[in-house]
Amino acid sequence: MIHRATTALFCLQMGFTAYAQLALPQVAESFQHLGFPAYFRIELAIAKLIGIALLLAPVPARMKEWAYAGFAINLLSALIAHIAVGDGPQAWGWAAGTAVLWALSYTTWHKQSKEQPWNPPQVSSMPRSAS
Repeated sequence: MIHRATTALFCLQMGFTAYAQLALPQVAESFQHLGFPAYFRIELAIAKLIGIALLLAPVPARMKEWAYAGFAINLLSALIAHIAVGDGPQAWGWAAGTAVLWALSYTTWHKQSKEQPWNPPQVSSMPRSAS
């Protein structure tokens, strides 16, 4: 239950940031302020949407692990970028708060996945018709 709640909140926050990166001019200005090229925010938004899909879909554990790793790199990079340009907590606080949700989601998923290993669905063979 805790895993589902934290993962849902984490995915909502990451989904909002993906939307903001694609649609809000002030976010585009923020990326420019951080020194990133304009195409990077679009690339990052698409990667976030793919990561969200992987966290919410019934996929192998290794794919979820890669999604969590990508989000960890994203959040750490956001914190470093904001601090490097001298931004205060009002700028990097969102990334820090999201990192807390990431940690809760990841640790509860990791604990849950050890208790209940992922079993891929079995493909049933169709009976062959006699010809």
